Amino acid sequence: MTSYQAPAKINLSLRVSNKVREDGYHNVDILMAPIDLCDTLEFHNSRTTTLLCETPGVPLDESNLVFKAVREFEKLYGRKAKQRITIIKRVPFGAGLGGGSADAAVTLQAVNEILGTNYGMEELHAMAAVIGSDVPFFLNPVVSRCTGRGEIVTPVEHLAGWTRPVVLLKPQFGVATPYAYKMLTRSRRLRGVNYGVQHLDDIDFVNELERPVFAKFPLLAAMKMWLKEQEGVRVALMSGSGSTMFALTDTPEQAQAVAEKARAELDPTLFVHCGMVNPQA
Repeated sequence: MTSYQAPAKINLSLRVSNKVREDGYHNVDILMAPIDLCDTLEFHNSRTTTLLCETPGVPLDESNLVFKAVREFEKLYGRKAKQRITIIKRVPFGAGLGGGSADAAVTLQAVNEILGTNYGMEELHAMAAVIGSDVPFFLNPVVSRCTGRGEIVTPVEHLAGWTRPVVLLKPQFGVATPYAYKMLTRSRRLRGVNYGVQHLDDIDFVNELERPVFAKFPLLAAMKMWLKEQEGVRVALMSGSGSTMFALTDTPEQAQAVAEKARAELDPTLFVHCGMVNPQA
């Protein structure tokens, strides 16, 4: 058995072109950063490829991005990969944290190592881009600017050493990414909600998907404004298409205090994680 860690991400900024591309996607400009919340994937040699996970709701069929990663790898490999893959899920799904994409990227790297195929980054990146727009980022999860439909990944060198304490808050429901993009130009702004750019550490924080998502899920807008009022919070934003809201603080103690207060005042069933952005900095 071989074990691998698949770190999640948050979007420090997410800007979207209103125009739909010929392939059905939007052009995006995203500043993405890894966080210290990780899934664990265990790989065992097997007679066939199977996927195991005890977390309710995680699909275990060919629709799972891990399965898609194996199938895409097999196209280049020319043979079956034959792995029993167990996902120990810590990153919630439907959260805007890229958990499924991270699992897929790690699967490509793991199978490449286990089978000794030694495909280079260019070949892995080509496979990753077919699987999903966020997957290429997770092949080298460092603070990066992601453009095109998200598959063009450029590490941001001056942010390589940047890090911040973070608290994640996710309600019980998730958000479907296609919905957020579909409603981008059809949604209204909610009165009293600050959608503007926030500035910290020479970074502009903004998420243009907040408008369509908040219009359907006003609870997320209320969570953002609540976060912005909390002591020690320097930035509050939605990650990706939600439903995770995150806040950056100056100290881990401030992040922990916000997390405890959120469960007490907002919702005791919230998924909460306190950790670090770009933890390897």
